[in-house]
Amino acid sequence: MDRKDLQAVQLSNLKKTLKWAEEKSKFYQEKFSSSEVSSKDVETLEDIQKLPFTTKEELRRDDSFSRLTMPFSSVVRVANIETLVGDYFHFYTKGDKIRDMELMTRALVASGLTQVSIVGIQGDLRDSRLLGTFLALEEIGATSVPLGAEPKDWIKLLSAIGIDTLISTPQLIMQLVIQLQAMGKNIADYPVKRILCINLDNIQNPLQNHIEDRTQTKVFNLYSPSEFFSAGMLYQCEKHLGQHVAEDAFLAEIIAFGSDKEITEDHRMGELVVTTLTNEAMPLIRYRTGQAVSKTIEKCECGRTFMRIATPFSYL
Repeated sequence: MDRKDLQAVQLSNLKKTLKWAEEKSKFYQEKFSSSEVSSKDVETLEDIQKLPFTTKEELRRDDSFSRLTMPFSSVVRVANIETLVGDYFHFYTKGDKIRDMELMTRALVASGLTQVSIVGIQGDLRDSRLLGTFLALEEIGATSVPLGAEPKDWIKLLSAIGIDTLISTPQLIMQLVIQLQAMGKNIADYPVKRILCINLDNIQNPLQNHIEDRTQTKVFNLYSPSEFFSAGMLYQCEKHLGQHVAEDAFLAEIIAFGSDKEITEDHRMGELVVTTLTNEAMPLIRYRTGQAVSKTIEKCECGRTFMRIATPFSYL
C-alpha cells in the first residue's frame, strides 16, 4: 500500500473512531465537550491537532469503565493489568481480540518467527499482551510453550524442549539468566537464538545490551504500555533499523518538545503521540506516551513501508 492510499484508510478509520468515541465513551464525551471540539471538526489527518491530548494522569484518575463504548455484554475479554500505580482494566470486543492477534502475528513474523519456531512464553497468560502473543503463535503455526511465572518451570521446560525463541519482559529474562547462573549454566548453552522483550514502560529496552551480552542472542523489542490493547503497535524487523509502526491500526504523531505542534520532518526528535484507529471497546485519542522518538517514512531494507521510529539510543 502506498502512502497516499494508507492515509486515506487512516482518515476513514480516524473519522469513525472519533464519532464512535464521542457518541459512546463517557470519558471522551466529557473531554471533547470541555475542550469545545467535536469529531465533525476533523476533515483531514492534520485536523487531529484540533483535538485535546489524552494523558496517563487522566487515565489513572478515571475509571476504566468510563472509556468503555458499549454494554458489558459485548465484551469478550477483560484484562486486569497491574501497574506501579494500581490495577488497570482493558476490555476487548471480538473484533479487538482478532485485531490484536493480527497485529501480533505481523510483529512476530517480522522478527523471523515461522511455523517451525519453538517459542517459550515467560510470564502469566492472564496478561492480555502475552495471551495475544500466544494466539498469534498458534495462527502462525509455531510451537508455543507457556513457561509460566515460576523459575523452576522455566528451567525444566528450557531443558526438556528445544526452545529457540523466548518472549518475555526484560526483567523476567534477567531473572532467568540469574537463575541459570546460580546453577552454573547459561542461556547460550541452549538453542535459544532470539528473544522478544515486551517493554511495558519504555520503547527503548534499558537492559537490551546487557541481555544480548549475557545471552548471546538477538533482542527484538515490543512496546506495550497498559493503555494499549496490543503489543503489536511497534515492532522490530530483522534489520533492526528502528521500530515499525502498525499505521493501519494506529496514527502516530511526533510533537515538538515544550509545544503542541507536530513535527512533520523526518529524523527530528519529539514526543510520540498515538491514536488508535480500529479499537472498538476502548478507543484512545492523542495519547501522550512521554517517549522521545524521531520518525522516517523511508522504505526499510526489509521491504516494509510503514513509518519507522527510533529513540535516541536505538542504534547504540
